[in-house]
Amino acid sequence: MSTVKIYHNPRCSKSRQTLSLLEEQGVQPEIIKYLETPPDEQTLAEILDLLGLEPRELMRKREKEYKEAGLDDDSLTREEQIALMVKYPKVIERPIVIANGKAAIGRPPEKVLDIL
Repeated sequence: MSTVKIYHNPRCSKSRQTLSLLEEQGVQPEIIKYLETPPDEQTLAEILDLLGLEPRELMRKREKEYKEAGLDDDSLTREEQIALMVKYPKVIERPIVIANGKAAIGRPPEKVLDIL
């Protein structure tokens, strides 16, 4: 199996549950605390492509940063949305697991089992 990565927020219960589920499967993923080390724009664009999502579909719209950053502006281009997600990583949905050239959002945590 290739390296498994989890974009993780230890304060998020779904993120903790997903990490535990991976470990129960014998997977020791590379843990990326994305609030401390956000993905760069190219990496986030690649993650979106793996997920088959547009940027807004991977945003946490209830976070105050969503409105503060102007991410609710429908005129923003895909590139502008990605740049703002990198600048305000709290708006990125979590956890995201990457494995075997695929990606999944751990909501519910069991969804990540499909890509292992």
